[in-house]
Amino acid sequence: MPDGQIDTAAKMVTLSDSAVERLKVLGQEDAHAGQMLRVAVDGGGCSGFQYSFTFDDQINDDDKVIEKDGISVVIDEMSWDYLAGSEIGYKQELIGSYFSIENPNAASTCGCGTSFALL
Repeated sequence: MPDGQIDTAAKMVTLSDSAVERLKVLGQEDAHAGQMLRVAVDGGGCSGFQYSFTFDDQINDDDKVIEKDGISVVIDEMSWDYLAGSEIGYKQELIGSYFSIENPNAASTCGCGTSFALL
């Protein structure tokens, strides 16, 4: 990449196919009908920052919206900076099923996978 150009792909947050499929299923449930997944980064957790996954039907002025295959995910501007270049996924393992973040900005993560530290 030439000097002075910004790699916009590295700043994007993407959704995996598994996350999209799970959100489609959840969107059919009465409890989540008409809502979007909201992903946020909060202070705390065993590594300094932690991911938060909630459902919301509002888009705030500082939110960024990711859309894939008819599914929308909302991320506030501050959290977006911590998540730039990340992929939001959904994992099904023996210990359970959960949304996950593959975050290139994280220097380390905890065993539970929901908290991280920055470089």
